[in-house]
Amino acid sequence: MKNLPNMTDVEIGNTVVSRETYDRLKHYESLVQKWSPKINLVSKNTLGDVWERHIIDSVQVCQFIEHPDIWLDIGSGGGFPGVVAAIVAAECSPDCRVTLVESDKRKCAFLRNAIRECSITAEVISERIETVKPMNASVLSARALADLNGLLEYAERHLAIDGVALFPKGIQWKKEVDNARSQWRFDLESTKSWTEPEAVILKIKGVARV
Repeated sequence: MKNLPNMTDVEIGNTVVSRETYDRLKHYESLVQKWSPKINLVSKNTLGDVWERHIIDSVQVCQFIEHPDIWLDIGSGGGFPGVVAAIVAAECSPDCRVTLVESDKRKCAFLRNAIRECSITAEVISERIETVKPMNASVLSARALADLNGLLEYAERHLAIDGVALFPKGIQWKKEVDNARSQWRFDLESTKSWTEPEAVILKIKGVARV
């Protein structure tokens, strides 16, 4: 979601957002910190650094897509990167339809509350990913959900033919890619993470079984 309109001087990671978007993200941060001790939205050792470890880490995923049509975030958990994507899209791509899939009903309650309090538009589906009908999404995102083989199965089901999958991955990402290539064909670009020196964002297109 590049080229945001009405930019101000608020810098997040390697990008700049408007004051309204920044304020929404800060409010979302406060909601995560409030709810997490009750329903474990993020790990206890990162609760004191939600902004860097989770918000900025999710904002960077949005940089790859300029004008998404249908953004599907699976295994949304605490809303990373799905709610963050919806907050960014509210300003730069208001026609984007963001859908969050999460099977934990308590986390779904949090996600719906966050969407309402941040004054954004998104749908929450409280089902297992395997049971959700194919979404024909232009963007599919998932963070800390499964290995790449598992994620590509979801991509095959839910991505549009010309869709893009965005998967943040840690230090073992090359091994996951090598393993996945034994079962899948796909076009891959990797971009170094803003927040973790050995992590990357994988941008994947053209997913097909070998």
